[in-house]
Amino acid sequence: MQKLFEDLEGRGLIKQSTIEFDRLKPLLNGLPISVYAGFDPTKSSLHVGHLIPIMILSHMQRAGHRPICVVGGGTALIGDPSGRDNMREMLTEEKIQENLRGIKSQLSRFIDFSDEKALLVNNYDWLGFENYIDFIRKIGPHFTVNRMLTADCFKIRMEKGLSFLEFNYMILQAYDFYTLFKKYECILQVGGDDQWSNIIAGVELIRRIDGEEAYGMTNPLLTRSDGKKMGKTEGGAVWLDPLMTSPFEYYQFWRNTADDDVIKFLKIYTYIPLDEIEKYSSSKGEELNRIKELLAYEATKIVHGQSEAEKARESAVNIFKKGSTEGAPSISMSGIEVEGKQLVDICVNAELFESKSEARRMISQGGLSLNGIKVDDPAKIIVRRDIINGSLDLKKGKKIFLTIKLN
Repeated sequence: MQKLFEDLEGRGLIKQSTIEFDRLKPLLNGLPISVYAGFDPTKSSLHVGHLIPIMILSHMQRAGHRPICVVGGGTALIGDPSGRDNMREMLTEEKIQENLRGIKSQLSRFIDFSDEKALLVNNYDWLGFENYIDFIRKIGPHFTVNRMLTADCFKIRMEKGLSFLEFNYMILQAYDFYTLFKKYECILQVGGDDQWSNIIAGVELIRRIDGEEAYGMTNPLLTRSDGKKMGKTEGGAVWLDPLMTSPFEYYQFWRNTADDDVIKFLKIYTYIPLDEIEKYSSSKGEELNRIKELLAYEATKIVHGQSEAEKARESAVNIFKKGSTEGAPSISMSGIEVEGKQLVDICVNAELFESKSEARRMISQGGLSLNGIKVDDPAKIIVRRDIINGSLDLKKGKKIFLTIKLN
């Protein structure tokens, strides 16, 4: 069995570390340690962009280490400025608590929290009860403003105006690491490469206060081969919540992976052994399509379970190989909302398009089909004969399907 460091490195999951790799290797391959990653609950669901640190924690647990998932109920009240050109939305405590509930259940699909094999903690439990004067007297002397202002996480925000509120974020995340180090003997933090400055701050805070050594490791910030941000589509983020992105849509997101990304994504987003993935590296044509189906199935199975992955795969076969829309994503609308209404309005209300102008443009370019027939009139009105078996079957482009069922 391949050891953890070699497996993570072979999967492209290690970018840099606060220690040399020849020291990181025995740390990962050795005795069990506690390792953490943080997830701020800015939405009620995690998305594909969160998956890399989650997969790293999952691999860590499989190798015998103890993951600690920090859900940032405290830091979300501040907002991480990393990689942002504007300030994040200020969330209420009530909204954050609502988001927390959704995220906790999603993390449990990747990580086993039973019998304290892993921990799920909320940093509001320690940040929310700190007296500000006591906190800043205890932690503030260990940070210099000059040093903080050189951090990559602040550079973009400095151009637009960095608020003092956001400036606190690095200190709070560093304090998270210090708290976990003291309370749970956590000695390693993992995160995206955009968190490098924040991770270093935590490592240095532990050294300055306690004189002890802790470590940080980052993963690459992934983009697709077309340069677009991973986890984003024309319709927005690809969510792990099945009510926000259906299992079929999730499956199709992975099935539509570009040829140049398939092997890379198999390594990162599945548990398939590296030696097996290597056998696929020279695949082309129809064989490559089968590997894309394997990627889609395995990625969907991890997030939504085997049953939903099989349903999604079967639906894709029905739609793309048999011409049936059975299993396509569907929504319900009333007859009043459909009959006698412009198709453009219906599509926007169904969130198939973001705007009427986008819908009209797609129709003018021949990119929308109704019941298998291309729509050529942007002013098309839905009449009774368009409603077949109580529904409308829509196809946007070549790969996006939606059935509107009349209730």
